[in-house]
Amino acid sequence: MHLILASNSPRRKQLLAGLDIPFEVKVLPGIEENYPQDLPVNQVAGFIAKLKAEPYQSVIDDDTVVLTADTVVISENRIFGKPANEAEAEEMLLALSGKTHQVTTGVCLTSRTWQHSFDVTSDVTFKQFTPEEIHYYISHYRPFDKAGAYGIQEWIGYIGVTGLKGSYFNVMGLPVQRIYQELKQLNLIKSKNNLIFNNY
Repeated sequence: MHLILASNSPRRKQLLAGLDIPFEVKVLPGIEENYPQDLPVNQVAGFIAKLKAEPYQSVIDDDTVVLTADTVVISENRIFGKPANEAEAEEMLLALSGKTHQVTTGVCLTSRTWQHSFDVTSDVTFKQFTPEEIHYYISHYRPFDKAGAYGIQEWIGYIGVTGLKGSYFNVMGLPVQRIYQELKQLNLIKSKNNLIFNNY
């Protein structure tokens, strides 16, 4: 099997590479990431991960598996997506400050003949941020490509995370432990001296 990571995220590429499984990055243009407004917030990431996979089914070979993923930040039944500007980023971080929120990543594995999806949720607790800390982080790290306007692996995570329940890597954007587990259960990787992607 041939594994494709359908994501331009350098963090997801780095995390998947950490599993020592060969893959390539391939992203089709123009994929929408919209979801129904009445969809329960805990189902949004999984819905979008499946939506991202749809265009690939007609263009991949029989021996190819595509991995798509989407990560959302949830607080008080509200989805925090990627901020459009500094004002939105500031508003998001103020809303998350001093509270525990959830980070859910939906993952979808797709071939031409089957599809398997799952999601992973982690709880993250932030300290109470000062306005100066929020301003410093936004101005220096420009977190406009990150759900919830933060990256746990950056300065804001170093100084702000007081609690974490679940997968740290999931909060970064890809629950690699669960992906490894699912690939093994699907018999897509096997052990024989070294772990290899089956028939790659």
